[in-house]
Amino acid sequence: MKPEEVTPRIEEYDPYERPSFTIGIEEEYMILDPQTLDLRSHIGMELLSQGRMVLHEHIKPELHGSIVEVGTGVCRTIQEARWELIKIRSIVAHLARQNGLLIGAASTHPFARWQEQEIYPDERYLGIVEDMQILARSLLIFGLHIHIGIENRETQIQLMNVMRYFLPHVLALSTNSPFWMGMNTGLKSYRSKIFERFPRTALPDFFASWAEFENYVKLLIRTGCIDNGKKIWWDIRPHPFFPTLEIRICDLPMRVDETIALAALCQAIAAKLFSLYQKNMSFRVYRRSLIMENKWRAVRYGLDGKLIDFGKQQELPARELICELLQFVDDVLDELGTRREVEYIYNILEMGTGADRQLRVWRETGSLYEVVRYIHTETMRDLLEDATPYLGLLKPVVSNPSE
Repeated sequence: MKPEEVTPRIEEYDPYERPSFTIGIEEEYMILDPQTLDLRSHIGMELLSQGRMVLHEHIKPELHGSIVEVGTGVCRTIQEARWELIKIRSIVAHLARQNGLLIGAASTHPFARWQEQEIYPDERYLGIVEDMQILARSLLIFGLHIHIGIENRETQIQLMNVMRYFLPHVLALSTNSPFWMGMNTGLKSYRSKIFERFPRTALPDFFASWAEFENYVKLLIRTGCIDNGKKIWWDIRPHPFFPTLEIRICDLPMRVDETIALAALCQAIAAKLFSLYQKNMSFRVYRRSLIMENKWRAVRYGLDGKLIDFGKQQELPARELICELLQFVDDVLDELGTRREVEYIYNILEMGTGADRQLRVWRETGSLYEVVRYIHTETMRDLLEDATPYLGLLKPVVSNPSE
């Protein structure tokens, strides 16, 4: 199905009409050798072809052959998204075992070397490598992308402008990449810095309108910078083909419930900001340069550092500001039906993020091998022992949010 066949025309929507706030989630899993727990390429194996037979468009390759990407369909509720993600993870884990492999969910592998990874032989990925060279070959990272259904393009831009402020808070909750090629990087989200080597990444600038954003994209295409809007890889962006706002800042958590909590929080932020927008009110819009200061703090310290409250013009503990964020969105949770899922954020604040827990295992064992074993164990938490009865019940995918 071509994008234009499923993308509603912008003018069909009143900018003040409530969006659907549907949810779509994509995750990128590492493929692991069960003996060495190093990354292992699925190229030449049956994993991907078997996956396509049962998961269809819900699974696809990524740039490196040791990564598979999965995606839910468009889910009306967060509960649907959780069940969909559990089914997909369970099926991929089952297929991996059938091929003598394991899966893991984290944003960097603790000791794998990018120099040893195969590039998936697809024209698109080979083109990226040709264009980006070593930046693409070293992009051995695993992401989480969350789509929120917002049908009106003008509304997408206005909400994106404001949502940027809260993205460092969301990143701090998701951090899960403290190690890189056998080293403790000292950062909670090293994935963020690896990805920022690419052009058109990190936080976007402020755009006054959809027309201004559209003119920006057209200029890049006209001047040969990009060939389409998919190559704008910001931490948040309007999807180029589908009526969603895509949040791309997160590290990939280990547990399904962590992913769902982050998706529910992003949905709640969007719904809260829309409720203000509908009343011709808004949260204050801050400069990109200021918000990037908070992003750096989230990258470096995760939950253990301080973020800046720019309204008060002072730094405060990240956990305190995240609790304030939860209070800010509280009045939309019951309408969305996501109170339980959003309140899982308190569990994350208590137990620590994936990065915190990886570092804890490393300090206790002194072994990165044990860290990867822990990642795999956490990835498998709450999955189905037998997912085969659900193979035909997955929702159709109408977007490809990671591209």
